[in-house]
Amino acid sequence: MKVNKWFKVAALATTIGLGACVVTGCSKKTSASKASDTITFMFRGAEDEKKAYQSAIDEFEKKENVKVKVIATDADQYSTKLQAAISGGKTPDVFYVEQGSVMAYADNGVLKDITKYVEKSDFDLNNIWEYGVNSYRYDGEKIGKGAIYGLPKDVGPFALGYNKDMFKAAGVDLPDPDKPYTWDEFVDVCKKLTRDSNGDGKLDQWATGFNVQWSLPSFVWSNGGDWANEAKDKVTINTPEFTEALQFMADLQNVYKVTPSVSDSQTLDTYQRWMNGEIAFFPVGPWDMSTYDKLDFEYDLIPWPAGKTGKSAAYIGSLGIGVSNATKNPEKSAKLVEYLCASKECQQQLVDAKIQIPNLKDMAEKWASDTTTMPNNKKEFLDIVEDYGRALPGANTYNPEWYDEFWINIQPVLDGKKTAADYVKEVQPKMQEKLDAINQQKATAK
Repeated sequence: MKVNKWFKVAALATTIGLGACVVTGCSKKTSASKASDTITFMFRGAEDEKKAYQSAIDEFEKKENVKVKVIATDADQYSTKLQAAISGGKTPDVFYVEQGSVMAYADNGVLKDITKYVEKSDFDLNNIWEYGVNSYRYDGEKIGKGAIYGLPKDVGPFALGYNKDMFKAAGVDLPDPDKPYTWDEFVDVCKKLTRDSNGDGKLDQWATGFNVQWSLPSFVWSNGGDWANEAKDKVTINTPEFTEALQFMADLQNVYKVTPSVSDSQTLDTYQRWMNGEIAFFPVGPWDMSTYDKLDFEYDLIPWPAGKTGKSAAYIGSLGIGVSNATKNPEKSAKLVEYLCASKECQQQLVDAKIQIPNLKDMAEKWASDTTTMPNNKKEFLDIVEDYGRALPGANTYNPEWYDEFWINIQPVLDGKKTAADYVKEVQPKMQEKLDAINQQKATAK
């Protein structure tokens, strides 16, 4: 359950970049491609995604009689390279937009309001997931309403996966796909699945291997807790509901012993153990499907365990695609956004590559009805999008620095060296100070 180092680096890069935008005024420096018959598109992704996009863009170029110059980066380099392009006055015409960047990019003139282009287009905006569209709406105060500054490249529901073969080998009943475990039920099943399967006196199979940053939100939200209030001006981690959820997750390793120990994780991390068939429960995103096709075991999806609320909760992310405010070809740039996000042709390319669920609702329903391929219960992804998914707390504030603060010194709690109650008491004031500064930064930018 160690903290993912890349997450902190990427988040810090985004925070620094957006801070610079506020100070210097990015809109004064941004520019776009000089030739109006050529537009640049910058994105990040693995090889499967790059291939799928290139095929889609080839079709777009033929249809629109325009040249698209593609700038593809690896995921861990994207934020840094995009910020460098913005600061250097070379903002690409079309580019990936993180949810947490929308407000600052809109206020500082980096992103173009593309509402008028979207409204006159021939695709049905209502057929795109509402969560996805609303993630890129901004009315000058809050995300979710107002002008459209991008369209969702995807929505990313974070479901709970499980190893079916491991359940069968242990003689444990398969989970109910429609009813979440309670926390007590979850612990009971976890204990049955954590075993010495070869009889050498050492555990070689565990129930869980959760990365705290991506999994803790599910436990906190389902227990009635949250990182901040609805107005996003008060940090609320110092509540019994939140503290109980954090302690529960730490106890999975230190009390119930159903997660690999610190020494076990140094030998092989939990992702590798899941891939090797040594972990029973592991989070699964749509982007994992192409990789998980190669697993030597059968896996499927279920709802996350439910805390005091009795209801599952899960993180749902999104990446958007937006248009530079300085583009010399706004109409063609907006058309590229629409094509990549809302055309059936492009969506089929991405779905066939098994890197996301369809953006289009009607296509998604048909896709989820296919139970012949793994995961069989693809509907769980749609349930998260339509029902119980939420954005990460830092996604709808001016920047996520206050939220990032929570993770910096979390490891002692996960290792059992500090209680959750002591930790939230210690970190809450630091987070509040940063949230206050961020909200002041937002006011100043206006």
